Formats: sequence, C-alpha cells, structure tokens
Amino acid sequence: MWYNNHARALFFMKGDENMSEKRRDNRNRILHEGEYQKADGRYCFRYTDLHGDVGYVYSWRLDHNDPIPKGKKSELSLREKEKQIEQDMFNQIVPKGGGLTVLQLVEKYVTLKTGVRQSTYAGYKTVMNILKKDDFGKQRIDKVKLSDAKLWLIRLQQVDKRSYSSIHTIRGVLRPAFQMAEEDDLIRKNPFRFELADVLVNDSVRREALTRKQEREFLRFVKEDAHFCKYYDAIYILFNTGLRISEFCGLTISDLDFEEKRIRVDHQLQRTSQMQYIIEKPKTESGERYVPMSDEVEACFKRILKARENPKIEPMIDGVTGFLFLDKNDRPMVAMHWEKYFQHIRDKYNSIYKVQMPKVTPHVCRHTFCSNMAKSGMNPKMLQYIMGHADISVTMNTYTHVKFQDAQQEFKKVVNE
Repeated sequence: MWYNNHARALFFMKGDENMSEKRRDNRNRILHEGEYQKADGRYCFRYTDLHGDVGYVYSWRLDHNDPIPKGKKSELSLREKEKQIEQDMFNQIVPKGGGLTVLQLVEKYVTLKTGVRQSTYAGYKTVMNILKKDDFGKQRIDKVKLSDAKLWLIRLQQVDKRSYSSIHTIRGVLRPAFQMAEEDDLIRKNPFRFELADVLVNDSVRREALTRKQEREFLRFVKEDAHFCKYYDAIYILFNTGLRISEFCGLTISDLDFEEKRIRVDHQLQRTSQMQYIIEKPKTESGERYVPMSDEVEACFKRILKARENPKIEPMIDGVTGFLFLDKNDRPMVAMHWEKYFQHIRDKYNSIYKVQMPKVTPHVCRHTFCSNMAKSGMNPKMLQYIMGHADISVTMNTYTHVKFQDAQQEFKKVVNE
C-alpha cells in the first residue's frame, strides 16, 4: 500500500471521479491516484496531510528516468516527491516544518535553554540578531537542505567576511536547534550535521604561547617601565598560575591562603554588554579547584594586598566582596581592563625595540603557563587539574605548544640517562 492509516487520504483531482477510464499523461502513461498533468506539461500530485490540509507538489518529470526539459532546473521527479510525502506521513513528520522559519526555530531553542551562563546567552542573542537581518533566517526550516546550510556559511565567510571562529559559534547554535526540530518530527534530517572544517577555510590565528625568553623580556619591560610597573605583580601572577582572566578578576582577599600557599578558585567575575557585573561558577565543573602558589607568586599577592586602598564602600557582587583589583570608580576590574593594559604595553614595547613582541593577552599568559609546565615534565593529570580543564585532550592538544627544540632537549635528556 502507498500509505498507512494516517495517510490514506490521498485522492483524485476534481473531475476524476470516473473510475472507468484510466488517466494518462501526454506520453500515454497511466497516472496514479492524485496525479495529473497540466496543460503546460508539468505534473502535479494532490494529497491531504495528517492535519487534513490539502497540499500540492509539482515536477516537470513524472519518473526519475525522464529527461529534464530544456531550460528547466534539475529537481526530483513527481513520484520521488510522492515517496518523500509517503515517508513523512509514515514517520508522522509535521507538514511544512510546523510553519517555523530558521529564526523562529532558533528563538524556540533559546527559550528552552534555561539556566545558561550570561556569556552563553549573549552568544545566542548575537546569532538571533544575525538571522533577523539575513534572508536565511526567513527560510522555512523544512526547505533548508544540506547544500543550503553549507552555502550560507560559505557566504558568511567569503562575502560577509566573518571569521571562522564567529561562524563556528553561529553553527554551534543552529546545529542543535535543527537537531531539536528533527527530534520533534518537524524535519526529516538536520541540514547542519556536517564538519565545519570540511566546508570553510579555517583562518583563525592560532594563539601561541610565548617562549621563555619572550616571557622574561615582557616581564622585564613591564617591571622597568615607569607607567606600567604598577601592573607587574598582577601580570607575573597571570604568567605563573594559569588562571583564566575572569577567574583572576574574581579573586578576593579570602581566596588567598598563604598558610597552605594556594589560591581558591570557585567563581569568576563577568561584566555583560549592559555593564552588569555578575558572579558565575568557573567555566567547567573542573574549574573549581585550588591553584598552588610559588614563593614569587605569594610575594606578588602580598605586595598587591599592601598597596590595595580600601574603598569607602566595598563593592559587593552577588554576595561576593573583597575583590583584589578595583578601578578608579572603586568597581571590580574586569577582563577588558587587563586586555587593554596588555595591548598598551605591547604597543609601547614594539615602538621602542626592533625585535617585535608577538601578541600578548591574559589568555596567552594562560597558554604560556600550561606550555611551560608541560615542557617541564609535569604529570598531565596534575596539569589538567591546575588548569581546570574538563577534558585532558584540551590540556594535551590545545595548550602544549611543543616545538622541535623542546623535543630535541627531551630526546637528549632521555638518551643521556
């Protein structure tokens, strides 16, 4: 049978009630129930969907073996489309994708993502704003094919000049949204289920760790500069603890344990685009940890505490108070402050010296620390704990910037033992 109990309502076009004579096309082929051929030669199939609504599909070809008429675009034959309708009815796929556009689907998906971090929600809003301005966001979800999804992302990179990392974020929202649509029987299959690297050129600039020489030179310059020397202790800590910058900004006096020589990391400080300060849990579940202090790091913290001026009113964010670093308005300093300081330091350094300093950011400090620890032979599981990585592959693959010279030194060490 062509259809099950849910889909038996396929029927003749009006005027085809006379069952004594078989209907044929202009090539004298017998047409099935619901099929007919228009005067211009195009074929049509009329059916009733699961909701009782009448639908139509068209094609210039009745069978897949028929040639494509000259000047007409390639498409499935009528009977191939009928088979798709039959399968959709059998699987109870909601007709026309429930009428949802791509934007509406993403909005529905975001509505269901309760309890997400502020930064994650900001990413969702960015994607929705892109879809509001783009014709792709107006497409009905059941009309989006695999090739459409790929071509849209290619256009975002080649025409709109969006970065690979930005498109990676956009696809990271659309892929699960369409997966939700597939699981809700709104579409047959997820058109975003493909590897991004197979479609786009990865133009991301890899964030390299500094060499030990570059790190020493950067710290020397900061320490000796009349203006930037006030940031030396904080920058030294970033290079020698591997803290995320949001974790560093969230540090309070009570997080420092000088007896045990450790730093408690159980929260991070963020500031939203609306300038709202918020306290969140660390980035991963493994982010809650204690980070060891070296003697030098301990000395830096003690100098920072000694120099810290008590504000008239201690700022309190979500119940947390006693932040180590405050701005001129006695508000806690956030990632943007430190990113700007690093940028100004590098710019000044490169305006003085011929040998240029590569890009240095708070996150490069984290890369550098992890790389240095790995090169020093630290146990990978111990390093994973200190870095607060949920997956050891991140520790091993993303942050360990090992070069030939490192491998050569390790080789000599092993051979000479």
